[in-house]
Amino acid sequence: MNYPTDLKYSKSHEWVRMEDGVAVIGISDFAQSELGDVVFINLPEVGDDTTAGEPFGDVESVKAVSDLISPVSGSVCAINEELLDAPEKLNENPYGAWIIKVENVGDQEELLDAEAYEKHCAEEKG
Repeated sequence: MNYPTDLKYSKSHEWVRMEDGVAVIGISDFAQSELGDVVFINLPEVGDDTTAGEPFGDVESVKAVSDLISPVSGSVCAINEELLDAPEKLNENPYGAWIIKVENVGDQEELLDAEAYEKHCAEEKG
């Protein structure tokens, strides 16, 4: 499993990379491996508000449909439209295939560093 140390993580398995005050959000390697092959993604609209801990979209895999939980609060300023036609990119490169970008970012207190997130994943695997 890959846990890049330059990212922050949520307990719901999304990652966050801050770029000039904008949160770039995707799903972790752990999340994509647990999901299996991603076949569809439902994205919010640009301008939609996100709330930390609340769903902003969902992914459908061969196993199940899972909510995407926002790791931060703010306003969606970009969506990765490439994923609408190629959702499998989340499996192929989970840290390269961002899902949304959020501006006016708040509520980052719950984010974990890579070490804490790796521990969380190990505990979840049991």
